[in-house]
Amino acid sequence: MSVINVGQAVVLGAVEGVTEFLPVSSTGHLKITEGLMGIPVDDNAVVGFSAVIQVGAIAAVLVYFFKDIVRIVSAWGRGLRNREERHHHDYKFAWWVIYATIPIVIVGLAAKKLIEGPLASLWVVAGSLIVGSGVMWAADQMGRHKRGEDDTSFKDAMLVGSSQILALLFPGFSRSGATMSTALILDLDRVAATRLSFFLGIPALTGAGLYELKDALGTGVGAAPLAVGTLVSFVVAYGSIAWLLKFVAKHSFNAFVIYRIVIGVALFGLLTTGVLDS
Repeated sequence: MSVINVGQAVVLGAVEGVTEFLPVSSTGHLKITEGLMGIPVDDNAVVGFSAVIQVGAIAAVLVYFFKDIVRIVSAWGRGLRNREERHHHDYKFAWWVIYATIPIVIVGLAAKKLIEGPLASLWVVAGSLIVGSGVMWAADQMGRHKRGEDDTSFKDAMLVGSSQILALLFPGFSRSGATMSTALILDLDRVAATRLSFFLGIPALTGAGLYELKDALGTGVGAAPLAVGTLVSFVVAYGSIAWLLKFVAKHSFNAFVIYRIVIGVALFGLLTTGVLDS
């Protein structure tokens, strides 16, 4: 019997789609939702399922930013063939995304057992939600929001890409929250920070989903729940991306900070009272 049924897959796919790119921690929300539905959050099949449905959210990014991605990949291809094309920002940016993904891949492989074991605890999620909120608030206050997407550099990409490690090690911190906060500290404006977070997330999240696919298929999750969860994640994530880009163009991240604190405190309460098992 599958550890996750189709109905649960719909709910988890929707949660993944809504939260993957909002700075509120998709991993944290998935673990909370799994706990409330009685799904074992540390089960290898459940961990694999969560990684696979992320591919649906990534597919939404690929579709939403299709023209940008084609432009960047085309510039990269031209630069490989023609030295004169290598001064183009898009060519450089393509390499930066590749280089910036290397740190999280190394840490992810080296700390896999730790990430899927002790660090998968809901206590860690609750603490990370609250601590991450403080980091996000401070970054939004510190940042001067004066640099656009065309002003990004190799240093920006490496620092922002490496910050994904925080979310990898501490579920609840939020990959998008960590990357956006780092970008804001580097004085990128909120839209540029958000778009950079999207682009840097494509290889890391896609790779994680493909790597975990064998575990999800082979240890208790059937093909139907995987397919349904991924599809729902794609549809919901597409709408979430469109909404977030419009939101950050006119608003600060304070609403997300407050929301994260509320969820973190509520989770501590649920764990303390025994309503949820860590």
